[in-house]
Amino acid sequence: MVYRASSEIRGSVVFATLIVILVFLPLFALESVEGRLLWPIGFAYIIALVASLVVALTVTPALCSILLPRAKSILKGHEPWLIRVLKRMYRPTLSLSLDHPWVVMGASVLLLIAAGVGISRMGSSFLPEFNEGTLTVGAVTIPGTSLAESDQLGTALEKILLTVPEVRSTGRRTGRAELDEHVQGVESAEIDVDLQMAARPKDEVLREIREKISVIPGTNVSVGQPISHRIDHMLSGTLANIAVKIFGDDLRELRLLAKQVQTAMGGVPGVVDLSLEQQTDIPTLRIRPDPASAARYGLSAGEVAGRIETVLLGKEVGRILEGQVSFPLVAKYQDPRRPGDGADTLGGIREILLDTPSGPRVPLSSVATIRADRSPNFIMRENVQRRIVVQANVAGRDLKGTVQEIQQRVGQAVKLPQGYRIEYGGQFQSAERATRRLALLGIGVVAGIFLILGMAFGSYKDAVIIMLNLPLALVGGVAGVFLAGGVLSLASIVGFITLFGIATRNGIMLISHVRHLREQGTLDFRQAVMDGASERLAPILIKIGTSQSVASRSSSTLMIMSSGPRKSGWRAGLR
Repeated sequence: MVYRASSEIRGSVVFATLIVILVFLPLFALESVEGRLLWPIGFAYIIALVASLVVALTVTPALCSILLPRAKSILKGHEPWLIRVLKRMYRPTLSLSLDHPWVVMGASVLLLIAAGVGISRMGSSFLPEFNEGTLTVGAVTIPGTSLAESDQLGTALEKILLTVPEVRSTGRRTGRAELDEHVQGVESAEIDVDLQMAARPKDEVLREIREKISVIPGTNVSVGQPISHRIDHMLSGTLANIAVKIFGDDLRELRLLAKQVQTAMGGVPGVVDLSLEQQTDIPTLRIRPDPASAARYGLSAGEVAGRIETVLLGKEVGRILEGQVSFPLVAKYQDPRRPGDGADTLGGIREILLDTPSGPRVPLSSVATIRADRSPNFIMRENVQRRIVVQANVAGRDLKGTVQEIQQRVGQAVKLPQGYRIEYGGQFQSAERATRRLALLGIGVVAGIFLILGMAFGSYKDAVIIMLNLPLALVGGVAGVFLAGGVLSLASIVGFITLFGIATRNGIMLISHVRHLREQGTLDFRQAVMDGASERLAPILIKIGTSQSVASRSSSTLMIMSSGPRKSGWRAGLR
Protein backbone atom coordinates (compact mmCIF):
# COMPACT_ATOMS: atom_id res chain seq x y z
CA MET A 1 0.00 0.00 0.00
CA VAL A 2 2.84 2.37 0.80
CA TYR A 3 4.39 1.62 -2.59
CA ARG A 4 1.09 2.16 -4.38
CA ALA A 5 0.46 5.44 -2.55
CA SER A 6 4.02 6.62 -3.26
CA SER A 7 3.61 5.77 -6.94
CA GLU A 8 0.39 7.75 -7.06
CA ILE A 9 1.95 11.02 -5.95
CA ARG A 10 5.49 10.55 -7.35
CA GLY A 11 4.83 12.25 -10.69
CA SER A 12 2.90 15.15 -9.22
CA VAL A 13 5.57 15.77 -6.54
CA VAL A 14 8.36 15.78 -9.14
CA PHE A 15 6.53 18.11 -11.53
CA ALA A 16 5.47 20.42 -8.70
CA THR A 17 9.07 20.70 -7.50
CA LEU A 18 10.27 21.45 -11.04
CA ILE A 19 7.73 24.25 -11.29
CA VAL A 20 8.84 25.80 -7.99
CA ILE A 21 12.45 25.68 -9.21
CA LEU A 22 11.39 27.27 -12.51
CA VAL A 23 9.65 30.08 -10.64
CA PHE A 24 12.89 30.94 -8.82
CA LEU A 25 15.12 30.98 -11.89
CA PRO A 26 14.48 34.69 -12.73
CA LEU A 27 16.34 35.63 -9.54
CA PHE A 28 19.58 34.51 -11.20
CA ALA A 29 19.07 37.03 -14.02
CA LEU A 30 19.24 40.02 -11.66
CA GLU A 31 22.32 42.21 -11.84
CA SER A 32 24.23 44.60 -9.61
CA VAL A 33 23.48 44.69 -5.89
CA GLU A 34 20.05 43.12 -6.16
CA GLY A 35 21.56 40.10 -7.89
CA ARG A 36 24.24 39.69 -5.26
CA LEU A 37 21.61 39.88 -2.53
CA LEU A 38 19.20 37.35 -4.03
CA TRP A 39 21.42 34.83 -5.84
CA PRO A 40 22.39 33.04 -2.60
CA ILE A 41 18.73 32.91 -1.50
CA GLY A 42 17.60 31.37 -4.78
CA PHE A 43 20.52 28.95 -4.88
CA ALA A 44 19.95 27.75 -1.30
CA TYR A 45 16.21 27.43 -1.91
CA ILE A 46 16.65 25.30 -5.04
CA ILE A 47 19.25 23.05 -3.38
CA ALA A 48 16.88 22.56 -0.43
CA LEU A 49 14.01 21.69 -2.78
CA VAL A 50 16.05 19.11 -4.70
CA ALA A 51 17.31 17.54 -1.48
CA SER A 52 13.80 17.42 -0.01
CA LEU A 53 12.48 15.85 -3.23
CA VAL A 54 15.06 13.07 -2.99
CA VAL A 55 14.13 12.49 0.66
CA ALA A 56 10.40 12.52 -0.15
CA LEU A 57 10.80 9.90 -2.87
CA THR A 58 13.18 7.55 -1.04
CA VAL A 59 13.58 7.98 2.71
CA THR A 60 10.01 9.00 3.59
CA PRO A 61 8.26 5.98 1.96
CA ALA A 62 10.72 3.64 3.66
CA LEU A 63 10.04 5.26 7.04
CA CYS A 64 6.30 5.06 6.38
CA SER A 65 6.47 1.31 5.73
CA ILE A 66 8.33 0.82 9.02
CA LEU A 67 6.70 3.29 11.39
CA LEU A 68 3.15 4.00 10.26
CA PRO A 69 1.70 0.46 10.70
CA ARG A 70 2.63 0.64 14.40
CA ALA A 71 1.23 4.17 14.96
CA LYS A 72 -1.53 4.23 17.58
CA SER A 73 -3.77 6.57 15.57
CA ILE A 74 -3.57 4.21 12.62
CA LEU A 75 -4.25 1.05 14.62
CA LYS A 76 -7.36 2.69 16.07
CA GLY A 77 -8.59 3.28 12.51
CA HIS A 78 -9.57 6.94 12.73
CA GLU A 79 -8.21 10.28 11.71
CA PRO A 80 -6.71 12.73 14.22
CA TRP A 81 -9.33 14.95 15.85
CA LEU A 82 -7.98 18.12 14.29
CA ILE A 83 -8.29 16.66 10.79
CA ARG A 84 -11.87 15.58 11.51
CA VAL A 85 -12.81 19.03 12.78
CA LEU A 86 -11.26 20.75 9.79
CA LYS A 87 -13.03 18.46 7.35
CA ARG A 88 -16.40 18.93 9.09
CA MET A 89 -15.94 22.68 8.69
CA TYR A 90 -14.64 22.45 5.15
CA ARG A 91 -17.06 20.03 3.46
CA PRO A 92 -20.22 22.18 3.91
CA THR A 93 -18.37 25.21 2.54
CA LEU A 94 -17.07 23.16 -0.38
CA SER A 95 -20.55 21.76 -1.09
CA LEU A 96 -22.04 25.25 -1.03
CA SER A 97 -19.35 26.44 -3.44
CA LEU A 98 -20.11 23.59 -5.87
CA ASP A 99 -23.82 24.38 -5.67
CA HIS A 100 -23.21 28.04 -6.60
CA PRO A 101 -20.12 28.04 -8.85
CA TRP A 102 -20.93 31.33 -10.56
CA VAL A 103 -21.21 33.14 -7.25
CA VAL A 104 -17.79 31.81 -6.22
CA MET A 105 -16.27 32.72 -9.57
CA GLY A 106 -17.84 36.18 -9.51
CA ALA A 107 -16.53 36.84 -6.00
CA SER A 108 -13.09 35.59 -7.05
CA VAL A 109 -13.04 37.94 -10.04
CA LEU A 110 -14.02 40.87 -7.83
CA LEU A 111 -11.28 40.01 -5.35
CA LEU A 112 -8.81 39.72 -8.22
CA ILE A 113 -9.81 43.15 -9.54
CA ALA A 114 -9.45 44.58 -6.03
CA ALA A 115 -5.99 43.02 -5.78
CA GLY A 116 -5.02 44.56 -9.13
CA VAL A 117 -6.21 47.98 -7.99
CA GLY A 118 -4.33 47.50 -4.73
CA ILE A 119 -1.09 46.71 -6.55
CA SER A 120 -1.45 49.83 -8.68
CA ARG A 121 -1.80 51.95 -5.55
CA MET A 122 0.99 50.33 -3.60
CA GLY A 123 4.13 52.17 -2.78
CA SER A 124 7.43 50.75 -3.92
CA SER A 125 10.93 50.50 -2.50
CA PHE A 126 14.08 48.55 -3.19
CA LEU A 127 14.43 46.74 0.15
CA PRO A 128 12.26 46.66 3.25
CA GLU A 129 13.32 48.93 6.07
CA PHE A 130 15.96 47.30 8.25
CA ASN A 131 15.92 47.35 12.02
CA GLU A 132 19.62 47.04 12.79
CA GLY A 133 19.57 48.47 16.31
CA THR A 134 22.23 51.03 15.39
CA LEU A 135 22.41 54.25 13.39
CA THR A 136 25.07 55.87 11.26
CA VAL A 137 24.91 59.66 11.43
CA GLY A 138 26.95 61.47 8.78
CA ALA A 139 27.89 65.13 9.29
CA VAL A 140 29.63 67.28 6.70
CA THR A 141 30.50 70.90 7.39
CA ILE A 142 32.11 73.56 5.19
CA PRO A 143 35.24 72.37 3.34
CA GLY A 144 38.41 73.87 4.73
CA THR A 145 37.23 73.59 8.32
CA SER A 146 40.14 72.77 10.60
CA LEU A 147 40.38 69.47 12.43
CA ALA A 148 40.01 71.20 15.81
CA GLU A 149 36.82 73.00 14.80
CA SER A 150 35.42 69.89 13.12
CA ASP A 151 36.13 67.96 16.32
CA GLN A 152 34.18 70.55 18.33
CA LEU A 153 31.19 70.23 15.98
CA GLY A 154 31.36 66.44 16.22
CA THR A 155 31.47 66.57 20.02
CA ALA A 156 28.47 68.92 20.08
CA LEU A 157 26.57 66.57 17.77
CA GLU A 158 27.33 63.58 20.01
CA LYS A 159 26.09 65.46 23.08
CA ILE A 160 22.83 66.26 21.30
CA LEU A 161 22.38 62.62 20.29
CA LEU A 162 22.94 61.43 23.85
CA THR A 163 20.00 63.53 25.02
CA VAL A 164 17.66 61.14 23.19
CA PRO A 165 16.52 58.50 25.73
CA GLU A 166 16.95 55.57 23.31
CA VAL A 167 20.57 56.46 22.47
CA ARG A 168 22.86 54.33 24.62
CA SER A 169 26.31 55.29 23.28
CA THR A 170 28.08 56.97 20.37
CA GLY A 171 31.41 56.60 18.59
CA ARG A 172 32.84 59.01 16.04
CA ARG A 173 35.29 59.04 13.14
CA THR A 174 36.38 62.42 11.81
CA GLY A 175 37.89 62.34 8.32
CA ARG A 176 39.50 59.42 6.53
CA ALA A 177 43.08 58.93 5.38
CA GLU A 178 44.07 59.98 1.85
CA LEU A 179 44.83 56.38 0.90
CA ASP A 180 41.50 55.11 2.21
CA GLU A 181 39.13 53.84 -0.49
CA HIS A 182 36.47 56.21 0.89
CA VAL A 183 38.68 59.25 1.47
CA GLN A 184 37.04 62.11 3.36
CA GLY A 185 38.33 65.43 4.55
CA VAL A 186 38.42 66.44 8.20
CA GLU A 187 35.20 68.39 7.62
CA SER A 188 33.36 65.02 7.42
CA ALA A 189 32.44 62.88 10.39
CA GLU A 190 30.59 59.60 10.89
CA ILE A 191 28.98 58.79 14.21
CA ASP A 192 27.92 55.25 15.14
CA VAL A 193 24.89 55.38 17.45
CA ASP A 194 23.92 52.38 19.55
CA LEU A 195 20.19 52.27 20.29
CA GLN A 196 18.22 50.57 23.01
CA MET A 197 14.61 50.78 21.92
CA ALA A 198 11.93 51.20 24.57
CA ALA A 199 8.22 51.93 24.23
CA ARG A 200 8.49 54.52 21.47
CA PRO A 201 8.43 53.34 17.84
CA LYS A 202 11.53 53.72 15.72
CA ASP A 203 10.01 56.39 13.45
CA GLU A 204 9.33 58.64 16.42
CA VAL A 205 12.89 58.23 17.71
CA LEU A 206 14.35 59.12 14.31
CA ARG A 207 12.05 62.13 14.06
CA GLU A 208 13.30 63.45 17.41
CA ILE A 209 16.94 62.88 16.42
CA ARG A 210 16.47 64.78 13.14
CA GLU A 211 14.74 67.67 14.91
CA LYS A 212 17.50 68.02 17.49
CA ILE A 213 20.48 67.82 15.14
CA SER A 214 18.95 70.31 12.70
CA VAL A 215 20.04 73.17 15.01
CA ILE A 216 23.74 72.68 14.19
CA PRO A 217 24.66 75.53 11.80
CA GLY A 218 26.52 75.04 8.51
CA THR A 219 26.40 71.24 8.67
CA ASN A 220 24.64 68.69 6.47
CA VAL A 221 23.53 65.78 8.63
CA SER A 222 22.05 62.50 7.37
CA VAL A 223 20.67 59.68 9.50
CA GLY A 224 20.76 56.07 8.36
CA GLN A 225 21.80 52.58 9.37
CA PRO A 226 25.14 50.83 8.72
CA ILE A 227 23.94 48.15 6.29
CA SER A 228 21.50 50.50 4.56
CA HIS A 229 24.24 53.10 4.18
CA ARG A 230 26.58 50.58 2.60
CA ILE A 231 23.90 49.44 0.17
CA ASP A 232 23.13 53.05 -0.77
CA HIS A 233 26.82 53.73 -1.30
CA MET A 234 27.18 50.70 -3.59
CA LEU A 235 24.11 51.73 -5.60
CA SER A 236 24.74 55.43 -6.13
CA GLY A 237 28.04 56.38 -4.52
CA THR A 238 26.20 58.37 -1.83
CA LEU A 239 25.06 57.50 1.68
CA ALA A 240 21.38 58.24 0.99
CA ASN A 241 18.29 56.57 -0.49
CA ILE A 242 17.96 59.09 -3.33
CA ALA A 243 20.79 60.66 -5.32
CA VAL A 244 19.88 63.34 -7.86
CA LYS A 245 22.95 63.76 -10.07
CA ILE A 246 23.37 66.85 -12.27
CA PHE A 247 25.91 66.50 -15.09
CA GLY A 248 27.53 69.30 -17.08
CA ASP A 249 30.75 71.10 -17.94
CA ASP A 250 30.71 74.36 -15.98
CA LEU A 251 31.03 73.86 -12.24
CA ARG A 252 29.41 77.17 -11.30
CA GLU A 253 26.41 76.35 -13.48
CA LEU A 254 26.22 72.92 -11.84
CA ARG A 255 26.13 74.53 -8.39
CA LEU A 256 23.35 76.89 -9.46
CA LEU A 257 21.28 74.02 -10.87
CA ALA A 258 21.92 71.93 -7.75
CA LYS A 259 20.58 74.76 -5.56
CA GLN A 260 17.43 74.87 -7.67
CA VAL A 261 17.00 71.09 -7.43
CA GLN A 262 17.51 71.21 -3.66
CA THR A 263 14.86 73.93 -3.33
CA ALA A 264 12.38 71.92 -5.42
CA MET A 265 13.02 68.74 -3.39
CA GLY A 266 12.60 70.57 -0.08
CA GLY A 267 8.83 70.76 -0.46
CA VAL A 268 8.28 67.07 -1.24
CA PRO A 269 6.60 65.13 1.60
CA GLY A 270 8.73 62.27 2.87
CA VAL A 271 12.07 63.87 1.99
CA VAL A 272 14.43 64.07 4.98
CA ASP A 273 18.16 64.67 5.42
CA LEU A 274 18.16 66.77 2.24
CA SER A 275 21.68 68.00 1.48
CA LEU A 276 23.76 69.36 -1.35
CA GLU A 277 27.24 68.01 -1.98
CA GLN A 278 29.51 70.38 -0.07
CA GLN A 279 31.65 72.37 -2.46
CA THR A 280 33.37 75.70 -2.03
CA ASP A 281 36.16 77.73 -3.58
CA ILE A 282 39.33 77.69 -1.53
CA PRO A 283 42.48 79.84 -1.90
CA THR A 284 44.95 78.33 -4.34
CA LEU A 285 48.16 79.33 -6.04
CA ARG A 286 48.17 78.96 -9.80
CA ILE A 287 51.60 78.41 -11.42
CA ARG A 288 51.58 78.29 -15.21
CA PRO A 289 54.97 77.63 -16.92
CA ASP A 290 55.74 79.93 -19.86
CA PRO A 291 57.19 77.76 -22.68
CA ALA A 292 58.88 80.68 -24.48
CA SER A 293 60.58 82.04 -21.37
CA ALA A 294 61.62 78.55 -20.25
CA ALA A 295 63.11 77.79 -23.67
CA ARG A 296 65.47 80.78 -23.38
CA TYR A 297 67.09 78.99 -20.44
CA GLY A 298 67.10 75.57 -22.08
CA LEU A 299 64.08 74.27 -20.14
CA SER A 300 60.82 72.80 -21.35
CA ALA A 301 57.45 73.49 -19.73
CA GLY A 302 57.36 69.90 -18.44
CA GLU A 303 60.77 70.24 -16.81
CA VAL A 304 59.69 73.45 -15.09
CA ALA A 305 56.53 71.76 -13.76
CA GLY A 306 58.56 68.76 -12.53
CA ARG A 307 61.04 70.96 -10.68
CA ILE A 308 58.24 72.99 -9.10
CA GLU A 309 56.76 69.74 -7.83
CA THR A 310 60.13 68.73 -6.41
CA VAL A 311 60.48 72.08 -4.64
CA LEU A 312 57.02 72.21 -3.14
CA LEU A 313 56.20 68.54 -2.57
CA GLY A 314 59.41 66.61 -2.98
CA LYS A 315 60.11 63.71 -5.33
CA GLU A 316 60.36 60.07 -4.39
CA VAL A 317 63.72 58.79 -5.61
CA GLY A 318 63.86 55.42 -3.89
CA ARG A 319 62.77 53.23 -0.95
CA ILE A 320 64.48 52.51 2.37
CA LEU A 321 63.94 49.14 4.01
CA GLU A 322 64.08 49.00 7.82
CA GLY A 323 63.31 45.51 9.00
CA GLN A 324 60.04 44.54 7.36
CA VAL A 325 58.88 48.14 6.74
CA SER A 326 59.57 50.09 3.57
CA PHE A 327 59.81 53.90 3.67
CA PRO A 328 59.95 56.31 0.70
CA LEU A 329 63.14 58.31 0.15
CA VAL A 330 62.04 61.82 -0.87
CA ALA A 331 64.34 64.53 -2.29
CA LYS A 332 63.48 68.20 -1.79
CA TYR A 333 65.12 71.48 -2.61
CA GLN A 334 66.82 73.02 0.38
CA ASP A 335 65.41 76.45 -0.30
CA PRO A 336 64.71 78.56 2.80
CA ARG A 337 61.94 80.42 0.99
CA ARG A 338 59.64 77.48 0.23
CA PRO A 339 56.07 77.75 1.61
CA GLY A 340 55.84 77.79 5.36
CA ASP A 341 59.37 79.08 5.97
CA GLY A 342 59.00 82.72 4.91
CA ALA A 343 56.80 85.58 5.93
CA ASP A 344 55.65 86.20 2.37
CA THR A 345 54.77 82.78 0.94
CA LEU A 346 53.82 84.06 -2.50
CA GLY A 347 56.96 86.18 -2.68
CA GLY A 348 59.07 83.26 -1.53
CA ILE A 349 57.65 80.99 -4.23
CA ARG A 350 58.34 83.63 -6.88
CA GLU A 351 62.02 83.69 -5.83
CA ILE A 352 62.53 79.91 -5.82
CA LEU A 353 65.67 79.17 -7.84
CA LEU A 354 65.67 76.52 -10.55
CA ASP A 355 68.75 74.86 -12.06
CA THR A 356 69.19 75.27 -15.82
CA PRO A 357 71.19 73.09 -18.27
CA SER A 358 73.63 75.94 -18.92
CA GLY A 359 74.51 76.24 -15.24
CA PRO A 360 72.97 79.45 -13.87
CA ARG A 361 70.02 79.26 -11.52
CA VAL A 362 67.00 81.38 -12.39
CA PRO A 363 64.02 82.45 -10.25
CA LEU A 364 60.72 80.71 -10.88
CA SER A 365 59.03 84.00 -11.75
CA SER A 366 61.22 84.34 -14.84
CA VAL A 367 59.92 81.09 -16.42
CA ALA A 368 56.32 80.90 -15.07
CA THR A 369 53.31 83.08 -14.29
CA ILE A 370 52.38 82.94 -10.61
CA ARG A 371 49.15 84.36 -9.17
CA ALA A 372 46.79 83.80 -6.26
CA ASP A 373 43.45 82.34 -7.25
CA ARG A 374 40.44 80.43 -5.92
CA SER A 375 39.37 77.00 -7.15
CA PRO A 376 36.97 74.21 -6.10
CA ASN A 377 38.02 72.15 -3.13
CA PHE A 378 36.70 69.00 -4.79
CA ILE A 379 35.49 68.07 -8.29
CA MET A 380 33.51 64.86 -8.70
CA ARG A 381 33.28 63.05 -12.02
CA GLU A 382 31.24 60.11 -13.21
CA ASN A 383 31.72 58.53 -16.63
CA VAL A 384 34.30 61.25 -17.39
CA GLN A 385 31.71 64.00 -16.79
CA ARG A 386 31.59 66.57 -14.03
CA ARG A 387 28.68 66.10 -11.70
CA ILE A 388 27.23 67.37 -8.46
CA VAL A 389 24.79 65.47 -6.24
CA VAL A 390 21.73 66.44 -4.23
CA GLN A 391 20.92 63.59 -1.86
CA ALA A 392 18.09 62.76 0.52
CA ASN A 393 16.57 59.97 2.58
CA VAL A 394 12.91 58.98 2.69
CA ALA A 395 10.85 58.66 5.88
CA GLY A 396 7.14 58.02 6.35
CA ARG A 397 6.52 57.41 2.66
CA ASP A 398 7.35 54.90 -0.06
CA LEU A 399 10.43 55.46 -2.19
CA LYS A 400 8.76 55.24 -5.60
CA GLY A 401 6.06 57.81 -4.85
CA THR A 402 8.62 60.19 -3.36
CA VAL A 403 10.93 59.98 -6.38
CA GLN A 404 8.05 60.43 -8.82
CA GLU A 405 6.99 63.63 -7.07
CA ILE A 406 10.61 64.82 -6.99
CA GLN A 407 10.90 64.23 -10.73
CA GLN A 408 7.70 66.15 -11.33
CA ARG A 409 8.70 69.15 -9.21
CA VAL A 410 12.27 69.29 -10.50
CA GLY A 411 11.00 69.07 -14.08
CA GLN A 412 8.73 72.06 -13.49
CA ALA A 413 11.17 74.21 -11.49
CA VAL A 414 14.55 73.55 -13.14
CA LYS A 415 15.28 74.48 -16.75
CA LEU A 416 18.43 72.71 -17.91
CA PRO A 417 20.78 74.49 -20.32
CA GLN A 418 21.93 72.61 -23.39
CA GLY A 419 24.52 69.96 -22.52
CA TYR A 420 23.28 69.48 -18.94
CA ARG A 421 21.20 66.55 -17.70
CA ILE A 422 19.81 65.03 -14.49
CA GLU A 423 19.91 61.39 -13.42
CA TYR A 424 18.05 59.84 -10.49
CA GLY A 425 20.10 57.16 -8.77
CA GLY A 426 20.02 55.15 -5.58
CA GLN A 427 17.56 52.52 -4.44
CA PHE A 428 14.84 53.80 -6.77
CA GLN A 429 16.90 53.04 -9.87
CA SER A 430 17.77 49.53 -8.69
CA ALA A 431 14.16 48.77 -7.72
CA GLU A 432 12.91 49.80 -11.17
CA ARG A 433 15.59 47.74 -12.91
CA ALA A 434 14.92 44.62 -10.83
CA THR A 435 11.12 44.88 -11.13
CA ARG A 436 11.28 45.39 -14.89
CA ARG A 437 13.55 42.41 -15.40
CA LEU A 438 11.52 40.11 -13.14
CA ALA A 439 8.31 41.14 -14.94
CA LEU A 440 9.77 40.33 -18.37
CA LEU A 441 11.18 37.00 -17.24
CA GLY A 442 7.93 36.23 -15.45
CA ILE A 443 6.19 35.96 -18.81
CA GLY A 444 8.59 33.21 -19.84
CA VAL A 445 8.15 31.49 -16.48
CA VAL A 446 4.36 31.43 -16.89
CA ALA A 447 4.75 29.86 -20.34
CA GLY A 448 7.16 27.29 -18.88
CA ILE A 449 4.75 26.44 -16.06
CA PHE A 450 1.96 25.89 -18.59
CA LEU A 451 4.11 23.51 -20.64
CA ILE A 452 5.19 21.52 -17.57
CA LEU A 453 1.60 21.25 -16.37
CA GLY A 454 0.52 20.01 -19.79
CA MET A 455 3.25 17.35 -19.67
CA ALA A 456 2.34 16.39 -16.10
CA PHE A 457 -1.36 15.80 -16.80
CA GLY A 458 -1.26 14.96 -20.48
CA SER A 459 -4.10 17.45 -20.81
CA TYR A 460 -3.81 21.18 -21.27
CA LYS A 461 -7.38 21.58 -20.00
CA ASP A 462 -6.21 20.64 -16.48
CA ALA A 463 -3.21 22.91 -16.94
CA VAL A 464 -5.51 25.84 -17.76
CA ILE A 465 -7.51 25.16 -14.58
CA ILE A 466 -4.37 25.47 -12.44
CA MET A 467 -3.12 28.52 -14.37
CA LEU A 468 -6.43 30.32 -13.89
CA ASN A 469 -6.07 29.74 -10.15
CA LEU A 470 -2.63 31.36 -9.93
CA PRO A 471 -3.77 35.01 -10.17
CA LEU A 472 -6.08 34.38 -7.22
CA ALA A 473 -2.99 33.74 -5.11
CA LEU A 474 -2.31 37.47 -5.51
CA VAL A 475 -5.30 38.34 -3.35
CA GLY A 476 -3.85 37.09 -0.08
CA GLY A 477 -0.38 38.34 -0.98
CA VAL A 478 -1.63 41.87 -1.69
CA ALA A 479 -3.59 41.87 1.56
CA GLY A 480 -0.43 40.82 3.40
CA VAL A 481 1.60 43.63 1.84
CA PHE A 482 -1.02 46.20 2.85
CA LEU A 483 -1.08 44.86 6.42
CA ALA A 484 2.73 45.18 6.50
CA GLY A 485 2.66 48.84 5.45
CA GLY A 486 1.53 48.86 1.83
CA VAL A 487 5.01 49.09 0.31
CA LEU A 488 6.05 46.58 -2.34
CA SER A 489 9.77 45.82 -2.06
CA LEU A 490 12.10 43.39 -3.74
CA ALA A 491 11.63 41.07 -0.77
CA SER A 492 7.85 41.21 -1.32
CA ILE A 493 8.33 40.26 -4.97
CA VAL A 494 10.35 37.22 -3.89
CA GLY A 495 7.46 36.38 -1.56
CA PHE A 496 5.02 36.54 -4.49
CA ILE A 497 7.34 34.27 -6.48
CA THR A 498 7.26 31.73 -3.66
CA LEU A 499 3.50 32.12 -3.41
CA PHE A 500 3.02 31.27 -7.09
CA GLY A 501 5.15 28.16 -6.67
CA ILE A 502 3.15 26.99 -3.65
CA ALA A 503 -0.19 27.70 -5.38
CA THR A 504 0.93 25.72 -8.43
CA ARG A 505 2.04 22.79 -6.30
CA ASN A 506 -1.25 22.78 -4.40
CA GLY A 507 -3.18 22.78 -7.67
CA ILE A 508 -1.14 19.88 -9.02
CA MET A 509 -1.70 17.81 -5.88
CA LEU A 510 -5.44 18.51 -5.84
CA ILE A 511 -6.19 17.84 -9.50
CA SER A 512 -3.94 14.79 -9.66
CA HIS A 513 -5.82 13.24 -6.72
CA VAL A 514 -9.22 14.02 -8.24
CA ARG A 515 -8.09 12.29 -11.43
CA HIS A 516 -6.84 9.35 -9.36
CA LEU A 517 -10.23 8.98 -7.69
CA ARG A 518 -11.93 9.03 -11.06
CA GLU A 519 -9.59 6.30 -12.29
CA GLN A 520 -10.40 4.26 -9.16
CA GLY A 521 -14.07 4.10 -10.16
CA THR A 522 -15.71 7.26 -8.80
CA LEU A 523 -18.26 7.87 -11.54
CA ASP A 524 -19.79 10.94 -9.94
CA PHE A 525 -17.50 13.85 -10.77
CA ARG A 526 -18.89 16.04 -7.98
CA GLN A 527 -18.19 13.31 -5.43
CA ALA A 528 -14.66 12.93 -6.75
CA VAL A 529 -14.08 16.68 -6.34
CA MET A 530 -15.56 16.61 -2.82
CA ASP A 531 -13.44 13.66 -1.70
CA GLY A 532 -10.30 14.83 -3.46
CA ALA A 533 -10.47 18.35 -1.99
CA SER A 534 -11.26 17.01 1.50
CA GLU A 535 -8.42 14.48 1.45
CA ARG A 536 -5.95 17.11 0.25
CA LEU A 537 -7.05 19.66 2.87
CA ALA A 538 -4.61 18.59 5.60
CA PRO A 539 -1.52 18.34 3.34
CA ILE A 540 -2.18 21.74 1.77
CA LEU A 541 -2.78 23.48 5.12
CA ILE A 542 0.35 21.97 6.65
CA LYS A 543 2.37 22.97 3.61
CA ILE A 544 1.13 26.55 3.85
CA GLY A 545 1.79 26.70 7.59
CA THR A 546 5.34 25.37 7.46
CA SER A 547 8.45 26.32 5.55
CA GLN A 548 8.66 25.07 2.00
CA SER A 549 11.60 22.77 2.68
CA VAL A 550 9.86 21.08 5.60
CA ALA A 551 6.68 20.76 3.55
CA SER A 552 8.63 19.13 0.72
CA ARG A 553 10.09 16.52 3.03
CA SER A 554 6.73 15.77 4.58
CA SER A 555 4.69 15.91 1.37
CA SER A 556 5.21 12.24 0.58
CA THR A 557 3.91 11.13 3.98
CA LEU A 558 0.93 13.46 3.78
CA MET A 559 0.05 12.33 0.28
CA ILE A 560 0.36 8.66 1.24
CA MET A 561 -2.02 9.25 4.18
CA SER A 562 -4.59 10.83 1.86
CA SER A 563 -4.34 8.32 -1.03
CA GLY A 564 -6.08 5.01 -1.70
CA PRO A 565 -9.59 3.98 -2.82
CA ARG A 566 -12.35 6.53 -2.34
CA LYS A 567 -14.42 4.69 0.27
CA SER A 568 -11.50 3.74 2.44
CA GLY A 569 -10.04 7.26 2.55
CA TRP A 570 -6.50 7.57 3.82
CA ARG A 571 -6.62 4.40 5.94
CA ALA A 572 -6.42 2.08 2.94
CA GLY A 573 -2.86 3.12 2.31
CA LEU A 574 -1.79 2.14 5.81
CA ARG A 575 -2.92 -1.46 6.13
